[in-house]
Parts: sequence; C-alpha cells; structure tokens
Amino acid sequence: MPGLIQHWLAARWLEGERGRLALALALGRPCRCRDESEESLPSVVRLQEIVDIVRSLPSVCCGSNSIFDQAQTTAANHQKNFVALYKLHTDAAAITESVQNGRSLKLTGERVFQDIFMDMLTRVLPLKKGTTVADRIVKFTAGYTKFITEKNLEERKKNELDEDEDTTSERFLSHLVHFLLKGCTAKDKVVRFRVIQCIADTISHLGEIDEDLYTELRATLLDRLRDKEPTVRTQTVIALSKLSFSEDPSELAEGESTILDTIIDAMAYDTSSEVRRAALVNIPPSPQTLHALLARSRDVDPTIRKLVYSNVLDCNPDKSPASNVGFTHPRALTIAQREMIVRNGLGDREESVRAAARNLLGAWVDVVRADGPKKEEEVKSEGIVEDMVAFLKLFDLTEDTIAEDALSNVLDNHDYWSPITPERAFLARVFVDKCIAKQDNLKLDATLPVVTMMAFRISDAYNALVQQFRNDEAWLEEHAGLDEDERVRREEARMDREFALGELLRLAVNLDYGDEIGRRKMFQLVQNMLSQDVLPEALLARCLDVLRILSPNERDLIRVVVEVVHELRDPSEPEPDAEGGVKGDIDDTETETGSPRRPARVAQLLKPVSEMSREEKERADAVDLRCLALCIGMLERVNGTFEENSTLEGILGELIIPAVKRREMALREKGLISLGLCCLIARRMALSSFQLFLSQVQSAPEVLKTRVLQIIFDILMVHEGAFLGPDSPNGDKIIDFLLQLLEAEEIERVQALLVVGIAKLMLSGLVTDERVLQTLVLVFISPETAGNQELRQCLSYFFPVYAYSSAANQQRMRKIFVPMYERLTKAYHEWDGEEDMVTPAQVALMFVDWTDPIRAKEAAKGLRKDADKDPIHLDFAIDIVKALFSADYDSENFLAGVVATRSQAISAEDDKKALCQMFSKLYLPEEADDDKVRLLKLLLTNLRTRRPPRDTAAKNALIKFDAALSKKYEKQLENFSEDEFRKLEELRELFDFLDDIIPDVDDDDEPPRKGRKRRSLSVTTETTTSAATSGDRSPPPSPRHNKGKAKCVPRRRSRHWVLYRIG
Repeated sequence: MPGLIQHWLAARWLEGERGRLALALALGRPCRCRDESEESLPSVVRLQEIVDIVRSLPSVCCGSNSIFDQAQTTAANHQKNFVALYKLHTDAAAITESVQNGRSLKLTGERVFQDIFMDMLTRVLPLKKGTTVADRIVKFTAGYTKFITEKNLEERKKNELDEDEDTTSERFLSHLVHFLLKGCTAKDKVVRFRVIQCIADTISHLGEIDEDLYTELRATLLDRLRDKEPTVRTQTVIALSKLSFSEDPSELAEGESTILDTIIDAMAYDTSSEVRRAALVNIPPSPQTLHALLARSRDVDPTIRKLVYSNVLDCNPDKSPASNVGFTHPRALTIAQREMIVRNGLGDREESVRAAARNLLGAWVDVVRADGPKKEEEVKSEGIVEDMVAFLKLFDLTEDTIAEDALSNVLDNHDYWSPITPERAFLARVFVDKCIAKQDNLKLDATLPVVTMMAFRISDAYNALVQQFRNDEAWLEEHAGLDEDERVRREEARMDREFALGELLRLAVNLDYGDEIGRRKMFQLVQNMLSQDVLPEALLARCLDVLRILSPNERDLIRVVVEVVHELRDPSEPEPDAEGGVKGDIDDTETETGSPRRPARVAQLLKPVSEMSREEKERADAVDLRCLALCIGMLERVNGTFEENSTLEGILGELIIPAVKRREMALREKGLISLGLCCLIARRMALSSFQLFLSQVQSAPEVLKTRVLQIIFDILMVHEGAFLGPDSPNGDKIIDFLLQLLEAEEIERVQALLVVGIAKLMLSGLVTDERVLQTLVLVFISPETAGNQELRQCLSYFFPVYAYSSAANQQRMRKIFVPMYERLTKAYHEWDGEEDMVTPAQVALMFVDWTDPIRAKEAAKGLRKDADKDPIHLDFAIDIVKALFSADYDSENFLAGVVATRSQAISAEDDKKALCQMFSKLYLPEEADDDKVRLLKLLLTNLRTRRPPRDTAAKNALIKFDAALSKKYEKQLENFSEDEFRKLEELRELFDFLDDIIPDVDDDDEPPRKGRKRRSLSVTTETTTSAATSGDRSPPPSPRHNKGKAKCVPRRRSRHWVLYRIG
C-alpha cells in the first residue's frame, strides 16, 4: 500500500508526459518518451529529490483516510479528529522543497495535504440531500475550518506576525474557498447543492479573506440565488445571510443592491416556500427588515405565517425598560403594526397560526405587566385588572374590534380541559386548592367541571398514558440503544403524562360527589385503575386519596384494596382486556379493564415457588411488590385500630409476614414498612415486633436502616406509654440503644435520621434524660459532624424550640452546661484535626441564649407567663461560680501530681475567662428569692477573695456582675453577713467546701494552714467589695486541698474526638 501511495503522489506531483517519464526514471523502470526529448526531462538529482519527498508523505495520506473514515461514521468523534487532522496538517506544512537554487521554498507538504483534503471532500459532493454520511463530512469540514481559524489566531498572537504575512491556515482556507467556488457552476445539481452547503457552513469561520476572494464569493452566491433548484437557492440564502454581516453598503457601486435587499426579495418573491422559510429564519433581524418580516404574516404557506409569530415576534420579547426595548417589543411597534399582527394572526384560517398568535398575545401581556407600575400597593389593589388595562393600551380602542378580539383570545378558556397538558392540570389544581383555602365556593362551583366529565377526562389521560407505555415498549424492542435522544424525549413525554394524570387525581379529591351517578363512575374508574399493574406506582397514592373520599368508611376502603390485592395475586380471576387502559364509555354497572402484562402473570402463579422458572419468579416478585405498595398506601390512610378491621389479618399472614422473611432487599424493605404501619394501629403487635425492628437496624444496609429507624421512631411516638412511659421497664434500655447507635454510626444520612428522631422524642416530652440532651449538644458542636448539614440544620432549629417551649426544658439545659463545658474544654485543647471546632466561649453564649427567659417569652408569643420572674439565670450564675472555684480543668494531671505547663495554664485561664464573660449576658429578674440572692452573693465574694481570675477582662467582668447584683438586690442583701448563713444546716456542706479552698497567695507569703476557717464581714458593704479586689496580683493557683475527698479515677480517652460518648 505505501508503494501505491508513493506512485499516486508522484503522478500528482509531475503532471503530463514529463511526469510519467520522471516517475518511471525515479522508480527505475524503462519508459519511452513520445513527445519530448531526453534533454527536457529532469536531472537525476532532481528526480531523487522528488522521490525522497514523496516517500516522506504516505503518513499524511493514510492518516487523512483514517480520519475521514471515522468522521463519516459519527459526529461524536469530530473534536478528536480535528486535533489529529491538524497535527497531520502541521507535519505536512513542515515539508518544503528548495527552488531557484535555494533562494525560495516550495510548500510541497501543504500542497499535498490540500490535494488529499479536497480529494476526500470531492467524494461526498455527488451524494444526494439527506445522505447522513455526506452531511457528517460537510459538518466535519465546517468544524475543521473553525478549528484552524482559532489556531491561526493563537499562532499570530504567539509569533506576533504582521497582517501581510499569511499562515498555513489562511492558505488552506483560501484554497478551500477557491476549490468550492469552482463547483458552484457544476452541471450536476447535487454537486451544486453540496458545494453551496459547504460554503454556508464554513463561511462564518473563514476569518479575514482577500478582497478579491470576497468579491468572487459574493458574486458567485448572488448568481446561485437564481439557480433553478430550490435546494441550492435555500443554501445560498443561508450563506448570504451570514455574509451580509460583513458587507459595507458604502463600498458598493451606485445602483448595486445589497445582500440584505437581495435576501428580502427572495423572501417575498421566491417561488419555493423552502427558500422563503430559510430567508425568514436566517435574515438578520433589525428595524430595517421588520416591515418585510411582518409582510410574511400573509404568506401563502401556513408554516411561514406561523414562524412569523412563533420565531420572529415571539422570540424572547425584550422586557427591559421602555428606554431600551428591542424592535419586536410591543411598545416599539406602531399601533398599525400591532393591529396588523393581531388581525392577521387571529383571523388566519389555520388553527396552528391562530394558536401561535394567541401565544404571542399572552407574551405581550407578560411584557406590559413587567413594564407596568412596580409599587406593591398598586399591584395589590389592581392585580389582573391593571395588567389588562396596560395590555389594552397597546391598541386603538376606536378602530374596529381588534382590541376586543385580542382581549377575548387572552381570556378565552373554552377548550381548557382539552387537551390536558401538565401545565393546564397543574394550574387547575392550584386554583382549586386556593379557592378551598379561601372558602370561595362560588368561584369553585363556577370553575370545576361536573364529576362525570372529570371522570372521562381522567379516563382519557390514563388511556393515553397506557398507550404511551405500549408505544415505548415497541420502540425499545425495535431501536434498543440506537437513538439516545429519542429515548430521552419519550421518557420526558411519559413523565409529562404521569404528572398531568396525578394532578387531575389530586383535583378529583376536591370535587362535589353529591351526584350519585358521577360518584359511582369515579369510584369504578379509580378501582379499575388500581387493579392494573400498568398504573405507575407513583400514582397509587393519588388513586387511594380519591378512593378514600369516595368510600363511606375505612372498612370499605380496606375491603376494596384487599380485593384488588387478591385480584392481582389470585390466578383464578378471568383475564382482562389485553389492550390495557379503561374504556371511555364508563358504565354504571361494569367497566372493562385490562393490562398488557397480565396474561403472562395469570397462568404461572399456581405453581409452587420451587417449580417456577427465573422469569416466573421475577414476575411473582413484581406482583408482590405491587401488592405491598398498595398495602402501604392503604395503611397510611387508616386511622382505626387493627382489631376493628379484621380483613387485614389475611393480608398480614399471606403477604406482609412472608415478605419480611424474604432475602430480596426490595421485598423485605416494603414488608418491614407494611409491618411497621400495622404496628402503628396495633399495640400488641408493636410490643411483639419491636425487637424485630431493633435487630434489623444493626445489620441492615443504609437504605433499609433508614426505613427501619423511621418505623422505630414512629412506633415510639404513637405508643408512647408502652415503651418510654414511666411504667415501662425498657425505657432506659431503648434510650441506651439509640445513644450507642448514634455513637457507632458513620453514615451521615443515618446520623441525621437518628438525631431527628431523638429530637422529636425530646420535644414531645417522651424522653427527659439529661444524658440525651447533653449528647445532642455535643453532637451539634462536634467537628466530626461539620459536614453533615442535615444534622446541623436539625439541631440548630431544635435547641431554641426545645428550650423556649417550657421552663423545665430550660432548667435541663442549665443543668447539663457545667459537666458538658468541662468535657468540651478538654476536647477543644486536645483537638488537632483539620476541621475548625466551636470554641468554648461560643458554646457558653449559646447556652446563655437558650436559657434566657425573656427570649423564651418572646418566642412563645404570650403563652409563657411570668417569664420575667424566672430565676433560672440566678441558678445559672451559681453553677458558673462553683465551676470557677476549680484551680484548673486538668484534674487528671492534678491527681497524678503532674505540674501544668504554661500553655495548659493559659488554656485554663481562657476557659475561665469565657465563663466570666457569661455574667454580663445573664438576666437578673426584678423579684428573686432572698436565700438564692444571698447564696450567689456569698459565692461571688469568696471567689473574688480566694480564687480571683488572673485575666484582667475576666476579673473586670466578675467585678461588674458583683456590683450589678448588689445594686439590683440592695434591699435583700441589707444587713446580710456570712455568720448568719453559717447557722443554716442545709448550707453546711457548702461552707465545708469553701473552707477547704486554699486562697491564691503570692510566692513570698506563707500559705495559710489547711482547714483554717476564714470569717468575712458583711458582704453588702462597699468596704467589702473594695477589699475583695486587693489581691489582684496573685500567683498561679495552688492545688486544691482534697482532705476527706474521694479520688477521681482518670477517664480513658479515645483516639478519635467523639464528644458524644456517654459513660
């Protein structure tokens, strides 16, 4: 093959008799010259040079052949082949030949590449219109033209070439255009069509071309506009439309027509509708061409008239302010033009044209609404009336009936229910829901059709959906995997039909079923739809909603669904109509139904499962899944108890229990959901089956685990007293199980579900354990849950709602703060992960906010009584002061005798500072218990004298809060002293704690003797307050005396930062 290619290249290289002789000499073959002497032949050196060049070019030819072969197969590989062909192009351009004794170069490689490219393109020119292979090659040629034009711009910018210097890409494009122009006058009409098609596709990507070439191209295309073949003229119009953007009318000779004028003439007078349509679609839109475009609304071809309204005038009408509107904006048109558009469009004899005109008027209504008044008061007061008034201002109300016709077509809904589209069904359903919400029965009665008519509409929509299923199955069998775009289009059409049917069923729930005949028709229709397995599972719930409205009671609803389930599973039933769907003539006594898949199911279900083939088992499983879906939808709509509906016993034993025992995930999932719904209406069944659900959680995959957890939480919420009540023996075990599951779970979706369930249990008051509340707080602030947005969002909503819902909940939040804060600070200083962690100061402020009684009163909107008298923040302050008495938070190092490092001491002071800064945020009620106020004052005084914070900001915050407390409760603290408080027996333990504290002293002072009691003066005087600040400069805190105290066993830390570990 390479030898043949070399021969062909050499023959193309040297033309004529000299080429034949030169080729023979170059290949070493004898040949006699007929016309020329041996002196006229090239020299031996010259021939050898030619042979060397020829032998270096076969790769260009072979590569080009392969690329064009791939390009004609599919358009998906064009981009890849652009790159490959460009590489061959650049490699060929590097091959040159010295001429004139080396004074110049001959572009040998470029010429060979151009010849090969033109040869490949020439092969598709004789192929008729509609040939896919030729269309792909033409598209590939246009794409490669665009590709090399972009590369040319990059090359010029990179090499900083002058405008006079031409490049390889420019020479190629010039050669291509010259080559194509030669074919414009070919005798074969197909060749002319293909050549003009190539020019039309590539003309937008040519970049800058020579003036002579542009003139020749323009003259040739204008000449082809008079071609006798309509297909050639159509492509010529497309090419001229693209060329018209670069034309400068000032450069034309006097009396010479512009390209735009020529296209307008073709759009008006060409005998072919295809040419006129191409001119209408491709002509550059502008105010100068608007008159010619509007004139096409009276074209003899209905397609062109429709395009005027749907493509030209209704193509993204400009909704910008009136000062900057497009030329197709209705306000930019004159009144005469608007009236002509309405008159010609609404008066057209073709329905498609009238529909396009009505759509245009609807778009104009939207445009004038956007341009109308924007004040909210005006919009609310005027509404649709203002929009209609603005629309009528577009017309002359005194001229004929144009305005009346336009307005009536906008408001006309005579054929609203036929055909039913997703948008129409959605609009009708939302309108009905709005009327019901506003209790506008008059408007509802005037809008809704009668039940019988709606039954026929639903029947037609369902039959259309069944027909769509049948057509899609037939198409898939014939074109499986061939056309992905068509498959997607069919899928979208099917989904649109499903949505429209679902909206009609939702609307049917609100119909007036006082008409007994209509009620019976609708009941039979819905029952027959449920009995067919062709009905999409997503529409089962909609049908059951309608059936529940039509059924006199729940028992009748259950009976109907059980009959449908038995009909689907029982092979003894007669076979229905094989065509599927519901007959349009719904009768009062009988409705013929059927399913296209039912015959394959009916004959095989009598066999035992062990004797079934694989296809039969799959069919049986599909039927069981369908029946379980029906059972789930039915049980979700039942409010009575299981014992009141004995019909459910058969379904439970025959369908639900066997499905729970199956290994197939889909069947077991639906079986567990059905069993869980049964447990919601059967208390004894819930008690006996609860352990089954708990066992399924630990080993189930993610999808099944989420379902089972939802069932568990639903059972706990419904049967509250049986599991989490005060008399339940397993309440603590259930809580421990949920907490352990939350600790061990790693899947974010399951974590979020667990948190949501536990939060619901706490909001309902079923769980009051402070461990659970502390766990949720630690989970919320844990850096390991930073990426779980669902969990964080749930808890960020839960904590304020839980705390503000009752005073008891706020007290629980207060009680968990100190132990939670100690664990948080340790974890915060040990954390070295990548995620940022919430600081202890931020957590402290959150707790202040959650326990604020005033915030709770505002959130409760008057339901919380006497919130301003709630002393919760006094209790909170007492807890904080007690926590501040600790020398540091590293109790493990202290008990082990390890001296804290400077960084640990600084960390402890930062934690104390965060606690001290909480005092300024606390709310002090107007009225408070005397003992509580005096106790807080006593603790503050001892804290300032024995363990004052070393940080200045913390110390100032403490002093400020002490002063605020003394000022707020001055009368209650009057004549109060520590000696009187020591006489109270209930405070003996507190004073023992205070007396055991060793005060902070300077390094030079000798610390006081252990156990020595310190007596203070009255804590209400200013002298005491000022004396408490005398020891500001104190040394690092001394270890706390632990005489008589039990040792604390150090906690074992986990490698991972798990804040919500309990125990």
